[in-house]
Amino acid sequence: PGADEEIQGEPFVGKAGELLTKIILAMGLKRESVYIANILKWRPEHDKPYGNRPPTEEEMRFCLPYLQTQIEIIQPKVIVALGSTAVTGLLGPDPTRRMGSIRGTWQSFADIPTLITFHPSYLLRNDTMKTKRMVWEDMLQVMEKVDLPISEKQRGFFLPKQ
Repeated sequence: PGADEEIQGEPFVGKAGELLTKIILAMGLKRESVYIANILKWRPEHDKPYGNRPPTEEEMRFCLPYLQTQIEIIQPKVIVALGSTAVTGLLGPDPTRRMGSIRGTWQSFADIPTLITFHPSYLLRNDTMKTKRMVWEDMLQVMEKVDLPISEKQRGFFLPKQ
């Protein structure tokens, strides 16, 4: 969690959360119908008055049983891992793993199909049509996996205008 999440006690409520909500709505869902959780259950402390520190492997391992219990209770059809922290927390550390090469791929966590994509904060920093389209293609995969209807308009999001 970042500073906004720490203050409000809810995941994804800052600018990245606003973008995530827009993505969820574009998929034809309501945010309330999607379960959102963080790998780490608190904001990692650090010695700077700004920004966030990635959680350590030890911190993530400590929180993983709680997340696993959440997943057992919710029984999601799919998991969408947003960013490298989520991927490392779910799949374990791998110093050779690069988001650019695994984004858009399906993995498995607790026998649940898990799609890897960029964190919304990455989209805020890399605000290009290409990056938006890559994440949208990931969301289309999720929609197909859970049998959500996909309109032609949705299929065309973030494609160059003809």
